[in-house]
Amino acid sequence: MKKMHLPLLIAGLLLASQGFAATAQQDKMKTCNADATAKTLKGDERKSFMSSCLKAAPATQQEKMKTCNATATGDALKGDARKAFMSECLKKK
Repeated sequence: MKKMHLPLLIAGLLLASQGFAATAQQDKMKTCNADATAKTLKGDERKSFMSSCLKAAPATQQEKMKTCNATATGDALKGDARKAFMSECLKKK
């Protein structure tokens, strides 16, 4: 009986984590949509604004990743120490 609980638990956790990721993207979409509506953008202007608004966050994350990676490399961090440093560095805003 206990053997059946573990796969169900793992499946539930995987589905829940996907739900949280979708929620973050949905929140970003809501924010960009509200901004476009507030600016009364329509047609191609709205499409262009939405595209740039939705792409804004990943570029920032990429820059953060580059900076953290360069620092970790400069400090010659390896293995678990590097993983811990990268995790903390990427969490900072």
